[in-house]
Amino acid sequence: MAKRSVDKTAVEIRSLLADNKLVIGSERTLKMLRLGRLKQVYLSANCADATKSEVLHYSKLGKVKVKELAYPGSELGVVCKKPYSISVIGALK
Repeated sequence: MAKRSVDKTAVEIRSLLADNKLVIGSERTLKMLRLGRLKQVYLSANCADATKSEVLHYSKLGKVKVKELAYPGSELGVVCKKPYSISVIGALK
């Protein structure tokens, strides 16, 4: 049987989800960014330009890492075990 290659980022997101340290959605992520409670933000490949620029602006102010993922929002939803598309998620401190 062949081994499946699993992306390290997906494993990291799953572990954050299991630890309840994941904020899902652009509005909630932006709110937590403004409050300074995030250590990293993940953006899907097809994130809207307006949302992306706003996240980049607040992450630069708060010195938070931003990681742009290679997969689209629908695949990010599957990684987060949600039945809908997700464009932005944040990892709590």
